[in-house]
Amino acid sequence: MTSRTARHEQWMRRALAVAASTPLETAALDVPVGAVVLDSDGRELAAARNEREAGADPTAHAEVLALRAAAADRGEWRLAGCTLVVTLEPCPMCAGAAWAAQVARVVYGAADLKAWCESQLARHEQYVVEHLEDMPEVRDWVLPS
Repeated sequence: MTSRTARHEQWMRRALAVAASTPLETAALDVPVGAVVLDSDGRELAAARNEREAGADPTAHAEVLALRAAAADRGEWRLAGCTLVVTLEPCPMCAGAAWAAQVARVVYGAADLKAWCESQLARHEQYVVEHLEDMPEVRDWVLPS
């Protein structure tokens, strides 16, 4: 196992722990997704879980909440060099948020055929190629069972 793969697995285990911390009263209502944002040195900036039901907020996906908290931690919205690690493939909104935040990579555990993050990022990639901006690297199926 490469050190890079080992790092991704370590980060995914942290995201799974965040997902597992979902309170029992909302666990049956919210999909238990965990997300972690790490800086370029692998230091955790933020972690979050889905809170749509708890907060009655349709945008309170784990990824968005983690990206917001990481931006607050850094004092800027640009998260260049950062990695977003999430237990479930990001939806189009979250993939767009990762792209807008300029994260360097997105690492996810399980594919979600309803979400299709990779095709959303590919769509953004076409835009990026045309506008000479960077795209996040996508790593999938980390810790497959």
